[in-house]
Amino acid sequence: MMILPNSEQMRQIDQCAINEFKIPGIVLMENAGAGTVHLMERLLGSAANKHFPIFIGPGNNGGDGLVIARHLHQGNAVPLLVFLIEPERLKGDSATNLAIVEKLGLKTLICSSSSSLHEISQTIDHLSVTHGPPGALVDSIFGTGLDRSVEGHFAEAIELINELSRVRGIPVIAVDTPSGLGSDSGTVLGCCIKAWTTATYGYAKVGQVLPDNLPHVGDLNVIDIGIPPEVLGRVQVNIAAIDQHDLFELSNSLKRPANSHKGNYGHLLILGGSPGKTGAALLAARGAIRSGCGLVSICAPSGLNLIYESALAEAMTVVVKSPDYLTIDDRETILEHLADKTCVVIGPGTGQQRETAELVLFLYEQLTIPMVIDADALNILARRKKDIGAPSGPRILTPHPGEMARLLGVTTKQVQADRRAALQSCYDEFKTPDSELIIILKGSASLTTGGEMVWLNRTGNPAMAAGGMGDVLSGLVGSFICQGMKPVDASRYGVYLHGCCGDDLQTRTGAGFSASDLADELPTVLGNIMRGYDENRA
Repeated sequence: MMILPNSEQMRQIDQCAINEFKIPGIVLMENAGAGTVHLMERLLGSAANKHFPIFIGPGNNGGDGLVIARHLHQGNAVPLLVFLIEPERLKGDSATNLAIVEKLGLKTLICSSSSSLHEISQTIDHLSVTHGPPGALVDSIFGTGLDRSVEGHFAEAIELINELSRVRGIPVIAVDTPSGLGSDSGTVLGCCIKAWTTATYGYAKVGQVLPDNLPHVGDLNVIDIGIPPEVLGRVQVNIAAIDQHDLFELSNSLKRPANSHKGNYGHLLILGGSPGKTGAALLAARGAIRSGCGLVSICAPSGLNLIYESALAEAMTVVVKSPDYLTIDDRETILEHLADKTCVVIGPGTGQQRETAELVLFLYEQLTIPMVIDADALNILARRKKDIGAPSGPRILTPHPGEMARLLGVTTKQVQADRRAALQSCYDEFKTPDSELIIILKGSASLTTGGEMVWLNRTGNPAMAAGGMGDVLSGLVGSFICQGMKPVDASRYGVYLHGCCGDDLQTRTGAGFSASDLADELPTVLGNIMRGYDENRA
C-alpha cells in the first residue's frame, strides 16, 4: 500500500529516522536534494550550461533548494538562488548548506520584500542571453508543514513563478510539495504553485494525490531519501492508497482453479427496485455479474418481475407477493431464500415507503451475512436512527456526500469541507461492538474505512457523474464479497476498479458513457489486472 502521512506524521517519521536510527537530518536533506536533481535530469535531460532559478523560502524546504543548487552547479549548470527571506534566517541543516553555497559563490538575489521582486525577471532575462531560457523554475519556498495562508511578497513570488511558467513555457519543479498547498487537507492556502512535476520526499502526502490538485502537483514523483522501512513500525499512519503490491494481492485473490464452478463464487441477493426505478436493481446485478459473481438473484415485487426476467438473462428472480415495493410483508419469503445466499445488496431503487423502511430495519438487524447498504436504504437509516438495532453481521454503508449528510444530520457542504472527518463521524455513530462496519464515502477521491485504516481512492473522473454508477458499485462490492474477499477488501478494491473502468472509458470516449457501459468494462479491466497490464495505475 502507498501510505499517505499527514504533516505531523511526516515530522515524526523524520525525527524517528534521525533520533532512533541515527541518520543525521543533513543526510536526509542531501538525499532529498540529490534525488530531485536526478529526477530533473531524467525528465528534462542534461542540466549542463542551463540556468535554474531556485526560489528559497524559510525552513528545511529552503535547505533542500540549496542542496539542489549545489548539485546543479556540480553538473555544470548555473543555479540562480532567489532568497525570499534574509539568508541569515535559515537555521540548522539549512544554515549548513547555506554556508557551503556561499563558499561556491553561486549567483544570488535577495528578494525579501515586494519592492525587490522585479529583479527576478530582469536577472532571468540577462542569464537567458548567455544560457538560453531557464531549464526549470525550482519552488523550494514552503514545505509540507505550511498551515497558514500565503501572503505578502511570498504570494507575489508564487504568482510570478506561475506567470513565468505560463507565458514562457518554463517547467516548474516543486520541492516536496507545491508551495501554498495544504498537504493534509489538499486546500489551497491563499495561492499555490502550479507545478509541472512535484518531487516529494519519503512518501506521498494526502493533499498531493487528490484529483482536484493535479493542476498544482503535476506529475507526482516520490523520492527515496533513505528513511528505513522500520520507521513505519514506530510511527502510525492510518491513511493509504492502493499501490502495485495491492494490485498483485488483488490479482492473486481473483485467480480461479481449473476445476471451478459457479458455486465457488457465491450467490448475491439484490433487494432493490420499484416502479420507475427497476434500473437501479438491474445495474447492481449487472455490476455483480460482470465482475465475476457466481450467481445473482433480484428480489422482485410481483408486478415488476417481468421487467427483471426480460432485462437481464443472467440474473434470477425471487418473486414476492407485494406488487410494486418490497415491504415487511415479504419478510418470510426473503428469509426463506436467504438460506443459500452469501451477501445482500439492499437499497438501490427500493423507495422509502413506511413498509419498505420496516423491512430494511428488520434485515439490517437480523441478517448474519454481509449487507451492502445503498441509496434508499441509507436514507431510511438516516430517517430512523432511533429504530436501528444492533446488526448481526457485517454492514457496508456506501453513501454519496448527500446521503452522508443525511446520515450525520449536517449539510453536504459540511461533509465536503472535511470528508475524512465525516467518514470517521459516520463510522463512530454506526459502529456497534460485535459487528464489522465498513463505510465508503463516494465522490472524487472516495474514502473507505473499516475502522483502523482509511483508503483513499485515486481512480475515477468527472465523466462518472451520471445516474446508476453507485448501483454498479454496490453490485461490484457485493460480488467481491461473494468471491471470498473480506468486506473491507471488497470495498476498497471495488471502489478502485469502479474508478479504473471509468478512467478507461473516459480515455476512449470522453464523457457520455453510461453506468451499463461501466459495468460492461469490468471484465476487461479485471483481465488486465490479472495479466499484470495495469502496473502503472497505482
